[in-house]
Amino acid sequence: MTPTIGLFAANFHLCAQPRVAARVATLAEDLGYDSLWVGDHVVLPRPRVGPSPLEPDAPLLEAVVALTHLAARTERIALGTGVLVLPQRNPVILAKQLAAVDVISEGRLIFGMGAGYLEPELRAVGVPMEGRGARADEYLAAMRSLWYDDVPAFHGRYVDVEGVDAYPRPVQRPIPVVAGGHSPAALRRAARHADGWYGWMLGRRAAAELISRLRAAAAAAGRDPATLRISITPPRPPDAQSVRDYGDLGVDRLIVLPPAGDVTPAELERFVEDHAPPKLGARPAG
Repeated sequence: MTPTIGLFAANFHLCAQPRVAARVATLAEDLGYDSLWVGDHVVLPRPRVGPSPLEPDAPLLEAVVALTHLAARTERIALGTGVLVLPQRNPVILAKQLAAVDVISEGRLIFGMGAGYLEPELRAVGVPMEGRGARADEYLAAMRSLWYDDVPAFHGRYVDVEGVDAYPRPVQRPIPVVAGGHSPAALRRAARHADGWYGWMLGRRAAAELISRLRAAAAAAGRDPATLRISITPPRPPDAQSVRDYGDLGVDRLIVLPPAGDVTPAELERFVEDHAPPKLGARPAG
């Protein structure tokens, strides 16, 4: 297997500037990247505390808004959330927003979701850490009902939907769902409820261990592990050899993280060019 190559960070650091994001997006599409991915944190802890991934003043555009901007500037490349913190979103509103992104992009959305891990962020939006996994599972089920059921309805502990509907429905039936996270609960969520799994900042050894656990979780859920599409962001930009190594592990997509910090738009564009799929021996988009 040879992975495809996606590009992360399409909504923060330099890509929080709309013109830079648009230029990077169109460049990535022209170079054969299969997907663009945005990160999600609505707020960040101040002062920064572990495991926060960014300083509190890091520019980070809201993920769904950023995807809408990218959808309008591109034509073919897939657009992914990597990953949305689902428990801190209202599922009815989010279902409407993501359906709109899928319509605007003509069916290019990948919905990456997770249960979250930053207690100050969840607290700020009124969501407790306890029960966030169960909340995420219910929200996803309710959103799928709003997207696909002739008569949407879902009744749970955290969300209750009945007697409402929302159009237009998504173009894709279904929208691909990718569950992120490394915990046993996250792997079970991917195995039971998602089309794929997203591993963040995983070297080849760690990736191999977690992929093994993911496949075991899929088997325990009565599912063929081969039906799960695996996406990984490695801790370092891949080269041709590491692309082959990840492919040997069963990874379907590598999502490249550009350098942060003090880089110019020209340097960012050069990075995107240097790590394009043909230069890494990877499969082109499509």
